Amino acid sequence: MATYVITGAASGIGAASRRTLEAGGHTVIGVDLAHTDVTADLSTPGGRAAAAAAVTETSGGVVDGLVCCAGLGSLSHVPGGKLIAVNYFGAVELVTALKPALERADGASVVVISSSSTTTQPGVPENLVSACLRGDEAEAVRIGDEVTAIPAYPASKLALAWWIRREAVRPDWIGNGIRLNAIAPGMIDTPMTSGDDLDPELAKALDFYPVPLGRRGRPDEIAALVEFLLGPGSTLFCGSVVFADGGTDAQLRQQDWPAAWNPTPEELTRHFQAKT
Repeated sequence: MATYVITGAASGIGAASRRTLEAGGHTVIGVDLAHTDVTADLSTPGGRAAAAAAVTETSGGVVDGLVCCAGLGSLSHVPGGKLIAVNYFGAVELVTALKPALERADGASVVVISSSSTTTQPGVPENLVSACLRGDEAEAVRIGDEVTAIPAYPASKLALAWWIRREAVRPDWIGNGIRLNAIAPGMIDTPMTSGDDLDPELAKALDFYPVPLGRRGRPDEIAALVEFLLGPGSTLFCGSVVFADGGTDAQLRQQDWPAAWNPTPEELTRHFQAKT
């Protein structure tokens, strides 16, 4: 049985992932602001360092998998800068700090929670994404405060997905047996979409969010995907971003297929090349 670390373990997807993994016989070390094993504030460098130290001590220095679920949503009154600090830097810095413990495992796996808003929400501020990927937290927080939480949210999750894809294939990660992957959920029924602190006017926008499946996702559905990406059945996944959004991304980003078109393989290849 493995030892896994989950941030944001006290609620939502993090809590569901903990239940799923513990039901499978694994040991889970939860990280959150309260009501879990390691109490830490991932919005600050000091809080991240303290979390990494506590996890390393609790785990005995070996971590088989890390799941970064801690995050802030865009529909409450949280400043955009703090959202960036938690969603992007809180995840990236903790993953990096726990790299030695992950290296000591026999094939470790890291799963971070991105979002389908990265491809479906318009107006994502590119300068904010760039500041995150440069590791310039002060500038990213400044821009996040400037643009506010609604644009900052998909920017934080897009930067996180791009960081995973950039780092996953590097020798210091996959070469040391550590797989990095991301999940991009759509609208999931968690406190982030139905909590008491949501701005009621902003929350009305959720009524117009297209989900072809016809309902919100459940945290346990994302937890099942987390369990898969941590486990031995997913060993070919490296740098993947897996969408689990009830069809939202597919509906909003459909290919513009010509009517009554039955393409040859060559025509199909040219069509996709033209779209990229």
